[in-house]
Amino acid sequence: MSLDDRKRVVCQHIDLSWNKGRLALAEQLHSRDFLYKSSFIGHPVGSAGFAQIVQTVRHAMPDLQIMIEECIAEGYKVVTWCTLIGTIQNPALGYPPSDKVLSISAMAFWTLTPCNEIQEICTMFDMESFRAQLGLQPRPLAETALP
Repeated sequence: MSLDDRKRVVCQHIDLSWNKGRLALAEQLHSRDFLYKSSFIGHPVGSAGFAQIVQTVRHAMPDLQIMIEECIAEGYKVVTWCTLIGTIQNPALGYPPSDKVLSISAMAFWTLTPCNEIQEICTMFDMESFRAQLGLQPRPLAETALP
């Protein structure tokens, strides 16, 4: 499979899961040992945990759209830079509803198997910008360094 094929799998996964909520279809792209790691959560989760996170975020932000700004592949690794845009209409993950349209940057590092199944996603969100857009105080440096 080519690097473009790997990038297509990743872009399809983002569209199916985050933009459309078609989690059963997105899960078909996962390997059996799939892991999701994120700066939103403190521990890795499998496919079921990933689906729960997506459902929680999509419920909180029903107008959520993810735009892929950049997608780079090398070997079995793919890196994406995305912008998440939406409003928090329902409380979730400790954040209150807001009428502000939020724009959140995220970088994700994807590992694919030789069969182009998604084995791991590690996502880092720009949480300080997110908190600032909500009018929340930045977290102290020592707190942000802890898992």
